[in-house]
Amino acid sequence: MSEKIKAGVFTDVGNIEILELEKPKPRGNEILVKIKTCAICTWEQRVFQGINKVKFPFIGGHETVGVIEELGEDLKDSKWKVGDKVALGLMLACGDCYYCRKGQHGSCETFNHENKLRGFPFRGMGGFCQYQLVVPENLFKLKEDLPCEVGAFAEPLSCVIHSIEMANIEIGNDVAIIGAGMMGLLHIILAKRQGARVLVFEPNEERLKLAKKLGADAVINPSIDNPVSKIKALTEGRGADVIFNTTAISKIAEQTTEMVAKLGKIIFYSSYHPDIPISISPNWLHKELVSLIGTANSNMKDFEKSCKLLSDRIIDPSPFISDVVPFEDIEKALRRSIEPGTFRVIIKF
Repeated sequence: MSEKIKAGVFTDVGNIEILELEKPKPRGNEILVKIKTCAICTWEQRVFQGINKVKFPFIGGHETVGVIEELGEDLKDSKWKVGDKVALGLMLACGDCYYCRKGQHGSCETFNHENKLRGFPFRGMGGFCQYQLVVPENLFKLKEDLPCEVGAFAEPLSCVIHSIEMANIEIGNDVAIIGAGMMGLLHIILAKRQGARVLVFEPNEERLKLAKKLGADAVINPSIDNPVSKIKALTEGRGADVIFNTTAISKIAEQTTEMVAKLGKIIFYSSYHPDIPISISPNWLHKELVSLIGTANSNMKDFEKSCKLLSDRIIDPSPFISDVVPFEDIEKALRRSIEPGTFRVIIKF
């Protein structure tokens, strides 16, 4: 008789159920990982709220840490060992398309949140399950003594690393970060380590205090101070060399064009909801030599760097752990995660 395991499965908008599934068996180059923690990303929150449309049933969860439990027969002599602590890259890049072969796994041509999971009858990314069946390309090793709650930040931190490296920050740059949600705050930490002066724009006073604590050189409340005037005043009229917009608001994305310096870069980090087109003068872009850059997801090298930064305690994401909730209370965890002011709620198996 096959062993049963449990998974948190979205069955409709606003509804998640814990269902029993058959425990998969690794074959060939597959690896069975016992999941320890999975953080709830904004993406899963939007599935729960009906903003991100998926076909139900669907297993969400992609900010995941676990321990290797079993190896397929082709991996018995590989570097992977039973008991290894690992972060899982579950964004399901194919590894074989034009962009994957260029090392741009975050731009995979076949990427889809609804790709079918290995060993399960459902689609999704699978982190809300007690076990995951993956291949070696999905795994990134973490140090044994790293708490699994901290390791769960490997995926979001990898996305911020990708964003920071796309911007190519130079020592002494004035860097503006718009939005002090978790991703904006991670941008602060990394931008400071690049030798930048960091200016943060955020209307929430508590988040501004945290931004300052994490290293921001100046914090500005745009509901009090005009952000364009303020950034000009702080930069002798030039504007910021690099701007990261981490909000989901198109109007703010458009406003960044008034805040950037000549030769500057504007990074659109977030997805936009609703996706309202913005107005940009091509002649201004031509004359000011400004670069508009989009960034999404991350590549394998970003994931490797993220795991190293966390394992070596260079980056500490613990200020962003709002709650740790047992897997049995996954619906409670989802509802907690969408409360205003919440950063990451982590499901613990």
